[in-house]
Amino acid sequence: MEQTTTTKITDTTANPAPLGLAAFALTTILLNLHNAGFYGMDAMIMSMGIFYGGLAQLFVGYMEWKKGNTFGTIAFTSYGAFWLSLVCLMILPKMGIAEAPAKIAMAYYLGVWGLFSFFLFIGTLKLNRALQVVFGTLVLLFALLAIANATESHEIHIIAGYEGIICGLAALYTAMAQVLNEIYGKTIMPLGIVKK
Repeated sequence: MEQTTTTKITDTTANPAPLGLAAFALTTILLNLHNAGFYGMDAMIMSMGIFYGGLAQLFVGYMEWKKGNTFGTIAFTSYGAFWLSLVCLMILPKMGIAEAPAKIAMAYYLGVWGLFSFFLFIGTLKLNRALQVVFGTLVLLFALLAIANATESHEIHIIAGYEGIICGLAALYTAMAQVLNEIYGKTIMPLGIVKK
């Protein structure tokens, strides 16, 4: 009689989501402080877009894949690539490699990211309230930025900036809640877990 052995593998790796959320949060806040008119576009925003918003989130997407989390894989990898592509849209024209996109092209670019974010928002309805706020405000942010580019409205662009700061702060709250709740072993900052 043939015997089989079963080995149970326990995942002891850390939760990568707070890193991805923090990378998204800080980069989003800093870009939208610019959009709201607090300062100009400079190397600080682009560097954050490449290294923290971009590469860090790509790395988190890989870690989420290793954990078997499809939502986290798709979200973090995609938004990491978003930040890298956004920086390229700014620097490639300055390097003479490609033409700067027209305002209407940027409107479509932001619009498809808003559509993508809307589908992820639907996914958050099974997760927690904090993520619902993050993705809900992100959908609104992309919509406002798309409209601002399509209409070339400076006022809507500024409104989008303030709304984007709120989105970034919501992501930062969600990231830090996960970290602090884990450290203290109890709910320090509620996430609003959805009852299944």
